Amino acid sequence: MEMEFESRYEINRTVEFIISKSFTRIALQFPDELLKESTKVVRALKSKLKEMNAENGRDVRFFVMADTTYGSCCVDEVGALHIDSQCVVHYGQTCLSSTSVLPAFFVFGKASINVASCVKHLLDYMSKSNKPVLILYGLEYAHVIPSIQEELGLSKPESQLKFSVANVLCSFISPSKDPRESMEHPVPSGEDSLSSSRSYRLGGLTWDLPEGSKIEDYLLFWIGSDSSAFANVVLTFNGCDVVRYDAEEDSLVTEFTQQRRILKRRYYLVEKAKDANIIGILVGTLGVAGYLHMIHHMQALISAAGKKSYILAMGRPNPAKLANFPECDVFIYISCAQTALLDSKEFMAPVITPFEANLAFSRGSEWTGAYLMHFQDVIINSSKPEAEAENGSEEEPRFSFFQGGYVEDHNTNDEPENGEEETMALVQAAEKALQLRGKDHNQLAKQTAAKSGPEYFLNRAYRGLEINSDNTTPEPFLVGRSGKASGYKHE
Repeated sequence: MEMEFESRYEINRTVEFIISKSFTRIALQFPDELLKESTKVVRALKSKLKEMNAENGRDVRFFVMADTTYGSCCVDEVGALHIDSQCVVHYGQTCLSSTSVLPAFFVFGKASINVASCVKHLLDYMSKSNKPVLILYGLEYAHVIPSIQEELGLSKPESQLKFSVANVLCSFISPSKDPRESMEHPVPSGEDSLSSSRSYRLGGLTWDLPEGSKIEDYLLFWIGSDSSAFANVVLTFNGCDVVRYDAEEDSLVTEFTQQRRILKRRYYLVEKAKDANIIGILVGTLGVAGYLHMIHHMQALISAAGKKSYILAMGRPNPAKLANFPECDVFIYISCAQTALLDSKEFMAPVITPFEANLAFSRGSEWTGAYLMHFQDVIINSSKPEAEAENGSEEEPRFSFFQGGYVEDHNTNDEPENGEEETMALVQAAEKALQLRGKDHNQLAKQTAAKSGPEYFLNRAYRGLEINSDNTTPEPFLVGRSGKASGYKHE
């Protein structure tokens, strides 16, 4: 039992990594579902350290992290830096996004699977299709891929023509000195780059296809659950036939109507975003390399489109948080690929991805069906907004599906620079969004007019949970009832 535990959490490999790098302060990041195992993992690491490195084993300190500010699939560099950590060991599902400051070591886990049954389902389905198969999988099933390859006989040349298997990109990430350098994917996954390269990368997996073949010619066989990583595969390669093997249920899933319907929903949000005037840029990560460059890219893109943008950092977005900014017509969520898609049906304003924002705010751009999840790929495959802004020719009116006619986007570059008007833009939009009307449908008069954007927010009636600084006297507490509901004491 102990050997199985150490194998699942890769205690030996983790300790070898710590010793090889001479780290003494290590942050262990656990998702919520694995937090109960954290104490056992720490004890096992300390015990193994004493065995393998008796002299320095006592000097190594471990810090357990949980409840990350953003998605648990990303490395929480901010939390690790608070404890002056030298490295992060990440457990569980991960997007393998590049880090900005700290090195990271990943422990994917080892999910149970019936290899023989998985191969049988694959071969049975292959008999109904003439396409070659590309095997993709969740990282928690990476440990069984050599066994699956052996079962399929992929060592034979004739089998290699029928099957292609993705490989795990890495289990250790070292941050780049230049953030832009770490954003340059060695094997981009965009449509424009795919035409000149047979190498692909998505969700921590990488694979090569034979020369002259296309990804659309393959049947994608996914091993794992219906996770966000699988949703990325379905959306990115929406022109491919996809089959998913559910290891827990030991069954094949071939119907993905719901996932295909997501693309229609995303296209609807793109068209809606084109009519937006004020855009909120939501910071959805503080650790993925290049997120600051992406924010600046979005700001330049929005400015070139004649619109205004505001940066908002609030942790994980929810309808209640975003409802505090009703003046924003649309929000752009900058995060890793596996947390980028937010179902914003319950939100007051739609939440879109950087790829969708690039389509919405770049004049003349059309959706060809390709979809990019990594915001790094968006920068690589998009034209520079500065070049569009330098174009002096007047843009033709744009047709709006929601307004039912041609409209002209307001161009801020043609207006004289006025700092007061710039700061009051959000105030004016908020007043329209939050105006109250009585029975006579007349707008309620405001007592005082704000002179700036910050002043307006300070005068809002509700600003969340806030301690009243004017009254520092503690409120007296009241003793509640005690006993059972059928008969409280003193009754």
